[in-house]
Amino acid sequence: MILFPAIDLKDGQCVRLKRGAMDEATIYNADPAAQARDFAAIGFSWLHVVDLDGAFAGEAKNAAAIDAILGAIGNEMQVQLGGGIRTRDHIARWLEKGLTRVILGTVALRDPDLVREAARAHPGRIAVGIDARAGKVAVEGWAETSDMEALTLAKMFEDAGVAAIIYTDIDRDGVLAGVNWDATLALADAVSIPVIASGGFASIADIERMTMPDAAKLEGAIVGRALYDGRIDPEAALKRLAEA
Repeated sequence: MILFPAIDLKDGQCVRLKRGAMDEATIYNADPAAQARDFAAIGFSWLHVVDLDGAFAGEAKNAAAIDAILGAIGNEMQVQLGGGIRTRDHIARWLEKGLTRVILGTVALRDPDLVREAARAHPGRIAVGIDARAGKVAVEGWAETSDMEALTLAKMFEDAGVAAIIYTDIDRDGVLAGVNWDATLALADAVSIPVIASGGFASIADIERMTMPDAAKLEGAIVGRALYDGRIDPEAALKRLAEA
């Protein structure tokens, strides 16, 4: 069970949003590379990075910060990146830089064939990000909500070779409301692809929920604001998950 600390990038800085609202960004660290080093020193094995500006623009906008993160941690952590990755060239370029995997969100809805092709070309290195508002898939940096159900989109990639699905409940993201475990576990039950919970991680109670038998099917969960605000002791959290 993996606990993924999150670094969300806006204007080159490490921030957290509330429900994806860019005008409600809280800056937590002006040096994302230093933040990544801190996470590595604590003992996290993975890092979840999102280019928020890129998600809106449809192309990388925080490339310098991402490069700095990769340079700072070397081989100490595996890194997955999402936000604005929309083409084959985008995918290949980032993987060549040393990312473990890239996360395809908007393009998964707009061009599912590209996701399938990428998964075949880069086995084990393509994840799909499904961000849902009231169960419906949201895209373009969450600015648009489609008519497609999250589960319908997830099932489109069964047997495609996708490494993971990152499922985010937008209404809980960044507001410390607790992970939507019911929806996340229902999704994990419905597909064979490993699922990562995202959005709303709030306290040690969510860590304990990750240790329950029915959560064993998950690959892990992403934690952001609760970590930055000190609501979760990272060493204690990692120790509890290791014991479980």
